[in-house]
Amino acid sequence: MSSLPSRRRAKRRAFPRLLAAAAILPLGACDAIVLDPAGDIARQEANLLLVSTGLMLLIIVPVMLLTVFFAWKYRQSNTEAEYEPDWDHSTKIELVVWAAPLLIIICLGAVTWIGTHMLDPYRPISRISKGQPVTAAHKPLEVNVVALNWKWLFIYPEQGIATVNELVVPTDRPLNFRLTSSSMMNSFYVPAMAGQIYTMPGMETKLHAVMNEVNSSVGFSANYSGAGFSTMRFGFKGVAPADFDAWVAKVKAGKDGALDRQVYLKLEQPSEREPVRHYAAVADDLFDAVVNMCVQPGKMCMSEMAMIDKRGGLGLAGIHNVAMLTYDKNGRAQSFTARDRSDKALSISYVKALCSDPTLLDSLREQQAKLSSVGTTDEAALLVTKKPAAITPATISPATMSPSTISMAAPANPAS
Repeated sequence: MSSLPSRRRAKRRAFPRLLAAAAILPLGACDAIVLDPAGDIARQEANLLLVSTGLMLLIIVPVMLLTVFFAWKYRQSNTEAEYEPDWDHSTKIELVVWAAPLLIIICLGAVTWIGTHMLDPYRPISRISKGQPVTAAHKPLEVNVVALNWKWLFIYPEQGIATVNELVVPTDRPLNFRLTSSSMMNSFYVPAMAGQIYTMPGMETKLHAVMNEVNSSVGFSANYSGAGFSTMRFGFKGVAPADFDAWVAKVKAGKDGALDRQVYLKLEQPSEREPVRHYAAVADDLFDAVVNMCVQPGKMCMSEMAMIDKRGGLGLAGIHNVAMLTYDKNGRAQSFTARDRSDKALSISYVKALCSDPTLLDSLREQQAKLSSVGTTDEAALLVTKKPAAITPATISPATMSPSTISMAAPANPAS
């Protein structure tokens, strides 16, 4: 019977050890890639995180230790502890309590301000690694990124290829990313390379980075974007330059064909767990069309709309084109044929004709001036005089719809 209490005491002593081991065990599955990345930008961000944490611990650790110390010193059983019920002020304590946090806040502010500007994702990198600056010999690699539902599209303009859910980059070469989204706000994040950057439809964001080590990891969406968010991941590899060239040759020999606008429109349909795809060729203007929300044939690009506004707008002529200027997920401005004589199709063709043939707008302004000279600004009369049906869709070519072809003078009566 004498051994029973000893066994109980042994079990009580072993329990805290087992509890500590159980608490540490899950840490074995943690990936420390954020604090041990393979890219210089991510490394600088990790250093900034460590410095900021260290500065804050200068306050946190002493406060935690003093909390335990005071609880132990002034415990009820310690009858030798000082008891000063009338004490209410200490200049020395006040100085420490206020000065120490203030100095740490100043240091944190300085470190954060410098780091924010030096690690600005829009700022081109100035070094390949510590002690190795970027020179003229380091030609940047441009990669266009499109966040789709729920997959990633990567376009390599220089190489003329595109991939889905696979990003491969060479080491020791500056990387310039141009990013956008097809339908909703998202976030592009490769912890081994750099910090996350948001992607938004109708807008372009930028990210500059570099990989310094051969690496194989995962990139993912860091912003909730719907049902397929949890599986919106892609393979990321940093490889040697020679291996990158070999990979490009492999993609060009792929069986997924070319990525043009029609293929893209099918690809952007929502899907989950999309397999890796390699496109041996890609349309030169595809990424710009995605940014301008005009991949669909017959849809006015945002840049074209902005150019029209910059030139003064379409004035009264724009009344027929409300549908054309409205953007939604499915696109109200679809392609049309010469047989379509509906008001909507004629309105669309009317805008395109104005953009591609400024003389039509000049004649319209002459007619407007005639109406103004007789003291009338009747919009209905003006529209009847210049009916859109006079312009046939067959004469319109989407290829002529570019900002460089829009050269309209200021409207005769901007107020109208």
